[in-house]
Formats: sequence, C-alpha cells, structure tokens
Amino acid sequence: MAEVEKKADELVRAAAAFHLDGTGCQGEGPKGGFAHVAGGFFNYLVVPRHERLYIMQVTFL
Repeated sequence: MAEVEKKADELVRAAAAFHLDGTGCQGEGPKGGFAHVAGGFFNYLVVPRHERLYIMQVTFL
C-alpha cells in the first residue's frame, strides 16, 4: 500500500500543476488511467472540479 500512496501523491502533484484552480475547470470530463506499482497496479480517476484523485481499484499480483 505504501507504493500505491507514493504513486498517488505523484499523480496529485502532477494534476495540481496542470490545473492551477481545479474548482473553475470547465474543460473535458475526468481523466483516469492505470498506474503500475511494485507488485501490482491501481485504477484511478482525476476530477479537477472536486480537486481530488479517486483510487477506484487496487490489484496486487
């Protein structure tokens, strides 16, 4: 889980740099994807208007 938290923090910092004021975001809908970490991966969703990164599913292999 520590690897998931570390990677999620990186994704949050990247989203914050891209969307300086997320509450006023009028662009396209949420973006998401898969992030690979040691021992598995997780599915996430970035919602700038909520200023949140949601982790949808964590899979350990």
